[in-house]
Amino acid sequence: MSGRISRLDAPAPRGGGASGGDLLTVRGLVAGYGAAPVLREVDLAVPAGTIAAVVGANGAGKTTLLRALSGMLRPLAGQVVLAGEDLRGTPVEQLVRRGMAHVPEGRGVIGELTVDENLRLGGLWRRDKADSARARDEVYQLFEPLARRRGHLGHQLSGGERQMLALGRALVGRPRLLLLDEPSLGLAPRVVAQIMALLRQLRDGTGLTVLLVEQNVRSALSVADQGIVMSLGRVVRAAPAQRLRDDVDLRHAYLGF
Repeated sequence: MSGRISRLDAPAPRGGGASGGDLLTVRGLVAGYGAAPVLREVDLAVPAGTIAAVVGANGAGKTTLLRALSGMLRPLAGQVVLAGEDLRGTPVEQLVRRGMAHVPEGRGVIGELTVDENLRLGGLWRRDKADSARARDEVYQLFEPLARRRGHLGHQLSGGERQMLALGRALVGRPRLLLLDEPSLGLAPRVVAQIMALLRQLRDGTGLTVLLVEQNVRSALSVADQGIVMSLGRVVRAAPAQRLRDDVDLRHAYLGF
């Protein structure tokens, strides 16, 4: 995994996770399945050009949060604001056009399609086909294993390569906000370290804003600017990632290390 960063995201480069105002704001978000809410009055803010890691025990509501933000799950109450625009009632395809990309847990690669066909799906909705082709080329520069295997079917890839492909497909759409759910799941530590380094590289090189849900708390907080701790469907703490790493009592209470 290597290559230079150029135009994979629209905002100007922001080194070191510096903020240019909040890109994503969530207020009083309530969501769940059936009549039972999982998220309970969730408030959070993610500054532009930063990585925010959502951490917590299994069942805390982390995946439900991403599903509610991306339109896969209709919120019961609350507001989701992206770049100042209230997204309530916005269809999923319109959320993508407004700059939100969601890579769900399990990666979602279509095994019957080739690497290149999977990447083309990421830009299928875009009118500027020439720029979509440039975006695919940039993904191949970022992920050299995909460039070597662009004609292989999705089911022929390793777990790490499938995660690269899922990320690459999202990046072809040139998102402003990337929602990333459990990218380390089932991967070797070396591959996890590469993916986390790539997120930092994208943030620093392109200004991409990332909301990262991750069970590997140490890895997530090592790359994040901000940590958001969830428990039983609520945000119980939001603070700079370094501060959360240094808070022994909080780590023991909510993060398990």
